[in-house]
Amino acid sequence: MTPELTVLALAAILQALQFMAYSVAANMAVGPKYAMGPRDEPRALTINAGRLQRALNNHFEGLILFTIAVVVVTLGDKGTGFSAACAWAYLGARIFYIPAYYFGLTPWRSLIWAVGFFATILMILSALF
Repeated sequence: MTPELTVLALAAILQALQFMAYSVAANMAVGPKYAMGPRDEPRALTINAGRLQRALNNHFEGLILFTIAVVVVTLGDKGTGFSAACAWAYLGARIFYIPAYYFGLTPWRSLIWAVGFFATILMILSALF
């Protein structure tokens, strides 16, 4: 397996772990009866559960673009040490993004996000040139 595909698999596991962390926090915030019900009436989350939800949603958005980058690099047979380093930078940024968002670390959350985003863009550009 290429390094880029390995990182994609690890990013998917990170996504699952984020989903579990958010689910636990959200269930604690709204209570199990509401969580298992149809949720017809909206209930507010705690600040931290809301942050975990937004970090999760942000990773879904970033993971789409990162997956495209991995597919382009892998199917184009354009994998290099540079593209592998970009993939690892993306994963590292996503790992650090979660606590940065959870603890409200401004401006670090945005800077960490930018590292992952630009690592992904650089992967795509490296496959094109």
